[in-house]
Amino acid sequence: MSLTTTFEIRNNALLGSVARSPMLKRVVDIVGALGALTLFAPLFLVTAIAIRLESKGPVFFRQTRVGKNGAPFSMVKFRSMVVGADALHAKMQGATTSRHDIRYKNQNDPRITLTGRFIRRYSIDELPQFWNVLIGDMSLVGPRPALPSEVAKYAPSDRVRLRVKPGITCLWQIGGRANIDFVGQVALDRQYVRDQSIVLDLWILLRTPYAVLCGEGAY
Repeated sequence: MSLTTTFEIRNNALLGSVARSPMLKRVVDIVGALGALTLFAPLFLVTAIAIRLESKGPVFFRQTRVGKNGAPFSMVKFRSMVVGADALHAKMQGATTSRHDIRYKNQNDPRITLTGRFIRRYSIDELPQFWNVLIGDMSLVGPRPALPSEVAKYAPSDRVRLRVKPGITCLWQIGGRANIDFVGQVALDRQYVRDQSIVLDLWILLRTPYAVLCGEGAY
């Protein structure tokens, strides 16, 4: 083996190690979250006013989600539904037993307000999750955080999603979102966990704005 070949192998290994570095991913998360919270501050204000004008209740909605290694955390979103929506959700999802239907999504969900429908269409309701990224509960890129009730129905192979921090965006968020069934979502999340790197993260982040503006599968 030549010295040049040896150098190339070591160099590629080093680049691969850097690309998969948790520290580098965390730096990107912090910089990205701070930038987004600053950039979208005016939109936060407008959204908060619109929510309060339309319906009584808090501007923000907190919900327990499952993070890395199964650790629970409180995820924050702009409230897009009527107060008491969780109780209605439990009724609608109560009969769901199929693994294919774990993530209940109703395109004409009666719990969603008019403002809520708009902010969900363009993922504005998700913007407060940059705070979750900043404090370390989430990452910019990773499998979407699941509800404890969803995780309880996971098959053993589904739990691969819990090996990494959940993210604001992911492979299936840029490829169809709720139009992709649960089995398809897990397959893409498994691919992400296997191939994750800062390069893949940046590729997903660059494609996310287009997916958001198109609104495919957003409801």
